Amino acid sequence: MDLKITNENINIAIQSIRSHMLRTTLTILIIAFGIMALTSILTSIESIKSSLRENFSMMGSNTFTISKYRISGSRNSHGKRIESEPVSWEQANEFKNRYKIPSKVSIFLHTSGASTIKRELYKTNPNIAIMGIDENYLVTSGQEIGLGRSFSKNEIDNCKNVTIIGSEIKEKLFPSGENPLGKQITIGSKHFIVVGIMKQKGSSFGFSGDNSCLIPVTVARQFGGSNSSFNINVMPSDVNMLSYATDEATGLFRTIRKQSAKDENNFEIRKSDNLANTLIENIKFITIAATIIGLITLLGASIGLMNIMLVSVSERKREIGVRKAMGATSKAIHNQFLIESIVIGQIGGIVGVLLGVLAGNIISIILKSSFIIPWGWILLGIFLTLIVGILSGLIPASKAAKLDPIESLRYE
Repeated sequence: MDLKITNENINIAIQSIRSHMLRTTLTILIIAFGIMALTSILTSIESIKSSLRENFSMMGSNTFTISKYRISGSRNSHGKRIESEPVSWEQANEFKNRYKIPSKVSIFLHTSGASTIKRELYKTNPNIAIMGIDENYLVTSGQEIGLGRSFSKNEIDNCKNVTIIGSEIKEKLFPSGENPLGKQITIGSKHFIVVGIMKQKGSSFGFSGDNSCLIPVTVARQFGGSNSSFNINVMPSDVNMLSYATDEATGLFRTIRKQSAKDENNFEIRKSDNLANTLIENIKFITIAATIIGLITLLGASIGLMNIMLVSVSERKREIGVRKAMGATSKAIHNQFLIESIVIGQIGGIVGVLLGVLAGNIISIILKSSFIIPWGWILLGIFLTLIVGILSGLIPASKAAKLDPIESLRYE
């Protein structure tokens, strides 16, 4: 019987919504806007987090990088200036040969970020990143070959003019779909044979790994000047040894750089996921602010819904009187208006969630990240609109239930 009455109350609520379409629509839109504001911002934040994780996961979570100290002229805790000395080829090689922790060690060099690559009548835009790598780089950076192969140690040691190109470079230089493997391209004034094509990664934050061109690090030394600074990737075999491996690397590299015990490190060691974790940690403040904004909007929506329901009670006094005269109890009248308030709130919540998810995933499209469906936030949005519907409907429902049927029948 209760289920039957509930269904009847839902039908009455829907009929009431239809008969006051404009007023109800405005109320639904207010609720929907609050939920959309909350869901869209939080979905956007989840998209940003997902993009950060996807892009920084290119390097394994058990990888760290040694490079020169990037902030030149900084001072240590004693006020002494820290010199930003480049990591030389000799230092990088000595570290690679002397590091004894079971791991993969690679040396790489950023040569240029604005190069043009040519092949016969075709050429790329001057935005190609040229990087010198060794035989271990692809493993330590988490990158993959889509077609062809990586460099052999023999090619690295003997400075062979071979190259691995990104997928966008392939499309620019081989637009007809020709197989690039074994073909010759020109980088600067030197000719290189293509031996591999990188697996397509897409772009993020304005940078595209598909626009990169890899050459042997020994050849890249000829492109860079005497002040070129090399980088070292280290991937310990056991992820549980990361802290120990980092400490050992720090001690060894201090020895190689001939630093005394009182000297501050004049180089940096960065774990691959440090930046991503820092950015994600800072994003939580935006999440809190977005939640507060959404809750304030929902508070305004609940007040608007309560006013609508109070007006509805006043306008429908005669209907209430007729129902009570026909045997409807005060509880049934109370439930009728409470359910009507909940139905309006839930419609607004569903509309707001759909709009919010779609609006929030615009960020995913821009970042070329995966489509995000934040189920947790969606359920929270639906729950909040349920609370809004209940709280906004309690006072009007109580007022309707207390109406005198005789006085209600006289109402015009």
